[in-house]
This record gives sequence, C-alpha cells and structure tokens, in this order.
Amino acid sequence: MFIQTQATDNPDRMKFLPGCDVYPPGRLEFADAEEAAAESPLAARLFDIEEVTDIELGPDYVTVVKRGDADWLQLKPAVLGAIMDHFVAGAPVVSENAVAGAPAADMDADGPGLDESDPIVAEIKELIETRISPAATQGGGGVTLRGYADGVVYLELTGPAFQLKGGIENMLRHYVPEIRSVADWRDALPKPGLDTPEGRAIRELLETVINPQVAGHGGRISLVDVDSPRVYIRMEGGCQGCGMANMTLKQGVETQIRQVVPEIQEVLDVTDHAGGTNPYYQPA
Repeated sequence: MFIQTQATDNPDRMKFLPGCDVYPPGRLEFADAEEAAAESPLAARLFDIEEVTDIELGPDYVTVVKRGDADWLQLKPAVLGAIMDHFVAGAPVVSENAVAGAPAADMDADGPGLDESDPIVAEIKELIETRISPAATQGGGGVTLRGYADGVVYLELTGPAFQLKGGIENMLRHYVPEIRSVADWRDALPKPGLDTPEGRAIRELLETVINPQVAGHGGRISLVDVDSPRVYIRMEGGCQGCGMANMTLKQGVETQIRQVVPEIQEVLDVTDHAGGTNPYYQPA
C-alpha cells in the first residue's frame, strides 16, 4: 500500500492520501480521542499517537493535526504505519453507530450554512469585511463567507485570493481560537454524482490506473463530482500548478475517462493551480 503525503499551508496539518476510499460521503472531524472512539476506529487508532491533536477524514484522505512542538520527521512514520495497518486489516473507517453519510458541517442544497446568532460567525464576518476582503480586493481577488460549522470556515475564493488561503486561515485562527481550518465551500457541497455508476467507474479508473501513473511525479488526481455529461476533477500534489497540467488533462485523463464512460463529453479541472507549492513541472 502506497500512501502519499501532502503538506498544507498550516505547518501543523498534513494530508495523507492512502489511494483508496476513506469517507466517501463527505468529511468528518474529531477533536479528541473520546469522540473518535465512539465513531471512527481509524481516528481512534491515530489518536493513540500522543502528538496528534485533531483528525479529519475526507472522501479519499486523512488529515492529521499535530502538537506545535512535535516534529513531522519523527511523527510521520507513526501516522503512516497506523493508517496502513488499519486498511491492511480491513477495519471499518467509521463505526456502525456513527451517523452514516453525514459530513461534519451542517449543509443544505446550497452548501454549509451560517448561524447568524453565533457570535463566532459575527467575529469571522468582521475580520473578513475589515481585514481580509480589502487585501484580497487590492490583488484582484474576492473572499466570501459561505458557511461555518464545527470549527471549519467555508470560503468562496475567487481570482488571486486562492493564494491567500494560508494567510487567511492563520489570521482567523489567531483572532478566533475556536477555528480549526479554512476550507473551500465547494468541498462541502453534496455530490450525488459520486454515487452513480459513472462516478464509481471513474473513481476506480483514477485509483487503479491514472493515479499510479502520476504518483511517480508526486501527483494525484481526485474526482470532485460527476454531473453527466461533465466530470469535475482536481489535481493535487505535484500536479497542482504543473505547466503540463492541461496536456495531462486533455491527452491523458479525459481520454481514459471517456473510454471507460463514453457518455462523458467533458472533463473540467477545478484545481487552484496558482496555489501549487511543489509542481512537477514549472514553465520557464
């Protein structure tokens, strides 16, 4: 089993990509071992590592948050070992008594909502309006608050504002300690297309054929949604910001997807390529 790792804008957070489904319905977050023990054997196993403080389970990833004084150089092998042991053993990611299919954030058809009576939401709004949005606007971008739930702020970032995501998260966490992370609001939207026959076939193609091909470049391609005849994908790791990304999409990924699912007419890349920190190939 090959598990990829991906650094984030927060040095205490690291994403682990095991190359298989983790929690397809959406996203689950755990802030302590007691909560994890009741809902997720995988999260509980990771909380056995002393330096781990928070766990996020996504459709195809596990994000681990460490203590500030811990070193990834020593911690990463223990996390990799725990994840590998769990999947090799065939253990369930979530317990039977967990709420199946419920993402961590309260959502409706338009995505995560905002509780206007929550004082934390009021603080976030003020920070965005007085500090964050003016800076993003100066650079030609935009920041819109779309939701807040369970310590996660969901933002709609447009234009160059994507490059500010790490700084926005650091600022919000500094002024509002209850905030754990900042996420793209689109990742919290319901994605019924993933559970269709087309969605399952494309995910299998990505995991068994395409991702092993791009793994040698430190990259990974994730399926965001299927809205036939369109497919939405996101390039990660070495593929994010790569100068050959469009060629990879048009000559490789799209061709293979259409061979497996002929009714697909278009494959759209929703990657924030401007935010790539370690692209495999950078144009001169």
